[in-house]
Amino acid sequence: MTDVPYRFEPTATAAELHAAHDGLEAGEETGIEVTVAGRVMLNRPQGRLAFATLRDGSGAEVQLFALAKVTDGFDDFGRISLGDWVGATGEVVKTKVGELSVKVTSWTMLAETRRGFGDKWKGITDVDTRYRQRYVDLWANPDARATFVARSQVLSLTRRWLEERGFIEVETPIFHPIPGGAHARPFTTHHNALDMELFLRIAPELYLKRLVVGGFEKVFEIGRVFRNEGLSTRHNPEFTMLELYEAYADYHDAMALTEELVAHLAMELHGTTQLTYAGRELDLTPPWPRATLAELVEEQTGTHVDHRMPIEDLRRIAEEHGVEVADDDGPGKLVLEIYEKTTEAQLWGPIFVMDYPKEVSPLARDHREVPGLVERFEPIVAGRELGNAFSELIDPDEQRARFEEQARRKAAGDDEAMVVDEDYLRALEHGLPPTAGLGIGIDRLVMLLTDTTSIRDVILFPTLRPEQD
Repeated sequence: MTDVPYRFEPTATAAELHAAHDGLEAGEETGIEVTVAGRVMLNRPQGRLAFATLRDGSGAEVQLFALAKVTDGFDDFGRISLGDWVGATGEVVKTKVGELSVKVTSWTMLAETRRGFGDKWKGITDVDTRYRQRYVDLWANPDARATFVARSQVLSLTRRWLEERGFIEVETPIFHPIPGGAHARPFTTHHNALDMELFLRIAPELYLKRLVVGGFEKVFEIGRVFRNEGLSTRHNPEFTMLELYEAYADYHDAMALTEELVAHLAMELHGTTQLTYAGRELDLTPPWPRATLAELVEEQTGTHVDHRMPIEDLRRIAEEHGVEVADDDGPGKLVLEIYEKTTEAQLWGPIFVMDYPKEVSPLARDHREVPGLVERFEPIVAGRELGNAFSELIDPDEQRARFEEQARRKAAGDDEAMVVDEDYLRALEHGLPPTAGLGIGIDRLVMLLTDTTSIRDVILFPTLRPEQD
């Protein structure tokens, strides 16, 4: 490896070569010299000729065509290993069999591979290897690369779409002095200099609403959040959230924004809002249907549930549907548990599930018509929650009462309950105008838009169990 250059400068990518020269006739030469670089995915020496397939960062491939009488270092070219990085210079041609190629005059080794990348570069099917060795997966499985390119596009398109509507992107702390903003068990750490316990954020919500108090009327953040929970095809302990807040708006406005954003992303990535997910058709065209949580449970189960029903009746209904009931579960919690057990996964959607019990929504504003409910919705697509949104609670006295109830539950053993955030309450006392808030899980959004069923396929380096020796 002593002869490897310190830098190398390609002049074209494989994708650019195909875009410019795919129309060449078989055997045609261009007289155009280019320099390309990438991994050799196939090498076929044939006497005084050698053909190698080069794949580069554009995701496309081009053939390297070497001849003993033309190519410097021809004998060594034939000994290139599958997976070696090489750079090559030569004329763009179409071979007699119609393969777009670079007729190599000179080449150089850029990195030798000491490990194989799967069976004859046909891809890696072992999911554990794919997730642990993403650097292998991205080369061996072109679909993996396409998924992560799409993820990057989702992020950039989302930012641009929001900025065009007057939203400002901000950054809020990853380390929180107290956990808050969502129901979840936090990760804890310790700051030595201040000798204090800190928590990795489970949501940026309370900081973003502080900024609305401070005058940022349309604000958003895209960033990592951390929840100390289990692993599944839909859950990873660290994941990416979009959270946004808009002053002078309510949850109806947030619904319109959600469906318009998702439809926009589908159009930009696929040219249509009518997609296929897991083999089923899915139409993301706005407007999406809206229905209350109670209406959907009754439609699915034939049983009416309501947070105002006697709790004994709700306990009986829950047990009939296999819901585990805790002694301190209130009526709102039972209604939510019944919905999640019987209904959510059956909603292909897209649909906005509206009007959740107040008991399970400590940061949402009271429903303007139905006591005991709040103005909250979740967009459900393909049987999965895509996000969560409210008309935000703006009354500091009511928020204090809800925090104190959360603290009571935490003291009783609920690890996911919130605590009283005195600084946030102080911010509310300065005045939070009517505000709509929305959180969307970027990973699940990418899963939807790339027809992917496991969250590990859209996170470059997912959390995994320790590798066994």
